[in-house]
Amino acid sequence: MTHNHPLEQWLAQERETTARLDAGAGPGVARREQIAHLTGLQMMQAMLRGELPYATIARTLDFLLVEVDEGRAVFQGTPGAAHLNPMGTVHGGWFATLLDSALGCAVHTRMPPGRGYTTAELGVNLVKALTPQVQRVRAEGRVVHCGRQLATAEARLTGPDGTLYAHATTTCLVFDLPAQSRA
Repeated sequence: MTHNHPLEQWLAQERETTARLDAGAGPGVARREQIAHLTGLQMMQAMLRGELPYATIARTLDFLLVEVDEGRAVFQGTPGAAHLNPMGTVHGGWFATLLDSALGCAVHTRMPPGRGYTTAELGVNLVKALTPQVQRVRAEGRVVHCGRQLATAEARLTGPDGTLYAHATTTCLVFDLPAQSRA
């Protein structure tokens, strides 16, 4: 029995996901009529299949959604030279953006049609420096609570060897989306 190293598994999953996304809608913003009838989970699954556009910032900062299910979202990122701070380590803003994406998308999977959310609070704890020598990291977000007005989630940013680089929490406001204009 062959056991692939986690990095090999991550890279294979990244290749498959990238191929789907590149063949699909590409980066951008979904039109309201494309998503109005979908739950947040259905929307995230359609995005992962390449049927709906994914967020442009993912291309800008070299990360992508690789897994999504009820109350959970996983993003994989490639720390690179473009993300370094003047000290030669990955900038905390890159950590925060990757973690915020996992947290928010985990919350998004819990939204029924017509409901949305926005981040009200984001807390990030950087516990270990990250350099491009670490080929990939994953941010896994999980919903802790999702109510009528507030949702909370937590996430961890880890390397393929299990090293913890950061962890984060969020509080999101949950609300009804404005009715679609008939104009």
